[in-house]
Amino acid sequence: MIEVKNLTKDYGTTRAIENVSFTVPTGQIMGFLGPNGAGKTTTMKIITGFMPPTEGQVLIDSLDAIDHSLEVRRKIGYLPENTPLYTDMDVVGYLTFVQRLRGIPQSEHSVRTRRMIELCGLGEVLKKDIGELSKGYRQRVGVAQAMIHDPEILILDEPTVGLDPNQIVEIRDLIKELGRAKTLILCTHILPEVDATCDRVLIVNRGKIVADGTPASLRAAASGHDRLTVEIKGPSDQIRSALEGLPGAARVARGDGADAEPLGAGCSRFVVESASGHDLRETVFAMVRDRQWILLEMHHEATRLEDVFRQLTVGADAQAAAGSTS
Repeated sequence: MIEVKNLTKDYGTTRAIENVSFTVPTGQIMGFLGPNGAGKTTTMKIITGFMPPTEGQVLIDSLDAIDHSLEVRRKIGYLPENTPLYTDMDVVGYLTFVQRLRGIPQSEHSVRTRRMIELCGLGEVLKKDIGELSKGYRQRVGVAQAMIHDPEILILDEPTVGLDPNQIVEIRDLIKELGRAKTLILCTHILPEVDATCDRVLIVNRGKIVADGTPASLRAAASGHDRLTVEIKGPSDQIRSALEGLPGAARVARGDGADAEPLGAGCSRFVVESASGHDLRETVFAMVRDRQWILLEMHHEATRLEDVFRQLTVGADAQAAAGSTS
């Protein structure tokens, strides 16, 4: 378990994080999100013992991360954003080197190396120097070094950067598997990855926590809109008027922009926005049926995690800037 209590970190006159507190229990995968400069990396460095806080405390299984630094580090596997690799070593040599640093008995080296090769898909590059590897394979080696000592806690910073779609799915499945038995923090800017992987999301902005909850609960609490795209064959003006008159419709706009699929003769495409959680599909279907028009397409898009993220970061920054000038 990770317990973060009232963390504050100052770099000279700059405050990177302020009074940050949260707990991550064993068996939970937490997505840790925020824009660049929000304080994510600073928080991770304090948790992993890379630097002390100005104020506050981190407990790893009830051990203070500063007072028991070495013991705490043995419990953590860390993949920083810039993967720490020795490019003149081959993959097997590097993983062996990491195990020696971790104090793993030599009798276990080959078994653990084979396990990481299997889990991270490194079989094709075993004898290659790391400097010769693609970005994707380097990232896999970085994930392997974070896991090779079988830590209780994993902190992964952008683990899927540089991977192709198949590799991303493999790493995502691996993260889910590991999260069943370990405490896991995932830092990433790929928000669909968070939706697919994480049990919980914590968002920081300007050094403070601005949201904490499941992806579903954050979407439900957001003041965004659900979007319904419809393509209907019938008189365009009448269709738009009917859509605008639907109970719960907040805004109706044309949906046939330059990047949209071409429309058939006599067809119109509209995007209908409604309050978050207000699903208009049944209402639209009944409207089209009653008027004897033809419904060709209907696509519902609920409030996305990206919308929540922008509202809590970009929107909050805009409000702060407006307040400072008023």
